[in-house]
Amino acid sequence: MISLTDSQKIGMGLTGFGVFFLFFGMMLFFDKALLAIGNILFVAGLSFVIGLERTVRFFFQRHKAKATSFFLGGIFVVLTGWPIIGVILEIYGFFLLFRGFFPVAVGFIRRVPVIGSLLSLPGIRTLVDKIGESNAMV
Repeated sequence: MISLTDSQKIGMGLTGFGVFFLFFGMMLFFDKALLAIGNILFVAGLSFVIGLERTVRFFFQRHKAKATSFFLGGIFVVLTGWPIIGVILEIYGFFLLFRGFFPVAVGFIRRVPVIGSLLSLPGIRTLVDKIGESNAMV
């Protein structure tokens, strides 16, 4: 079992609440307040989980400048009152930032009993493999 420090446990809670508020804000027709709270909690939780220095290094790498600008710009746009446009920018930035992690996540999900068998179906498998190859090349 993985042991977590107290700050990492707090970070997991903040990140979880952030994802919940983001999801709930989108379900309630892009409620500005919920999306803003979700964004703040998600970024704060990420900082607690991996540490402030590593968070800054992750977001401000030269090759991730475009992704970071879309993600943080989307958060800013949501905070200023344009939730739909902001969420679109955030999602695009999120996929650019974490695209190297997606093949690892798909490999993990393939080992889950029911979902793994669904991902192994012929049409879905080729689609997932193409997504993994395109992300691994970048």
